[in-house]
Amino acid sequence: MGAWGFGSFENDDAADWLDELGDHQSLALVRETIAAVLEAEEQLEAPEACAGIAAGELIAAAIGRPSGAARKQEELMIWISKMRPSPDAALIADAVSAIDRILGPESELRELWAETDDFAAWQADVAQLRSRLAF
Repeated sequence: MGAWGFGSFENDDAADWLDELGDHQSLALVRETIAAVLEAEEQLEAPEACAGIAAGELIAAAIGRPSGAARKQEELMIWISKMRPSPDAALIADAVSAIDRILGPESELRELWAETDDFAAWQADVAQLRSRLAF
């Protein structure tokens, strides 16, 4: 059974991304994920957007601004405490741009949420992530 909710980690793509994170010893996966969002041609596909949100949550947590949802992800918090990642300003700026793209008109994830009663809640959740990333 698939997981689906408007929270950052309430979907299968974010869960799969978290599983993959455990195989990495650096921010390489985070950088790749953010780059995939920014480099997507035409429409940004929903799975990439969901992974991009999860990567953004990791960055926010690593800079000391975790969400309640991130704090509940034991796997994520253990990885951060073990690896002690230090996202640079460029990665943080790219993450903000990725969130803008996810919230934008060429995002399949945005289109999918726009068709639901939870659209405003999803937008608010993602916008709140953006505000934790932006300086």
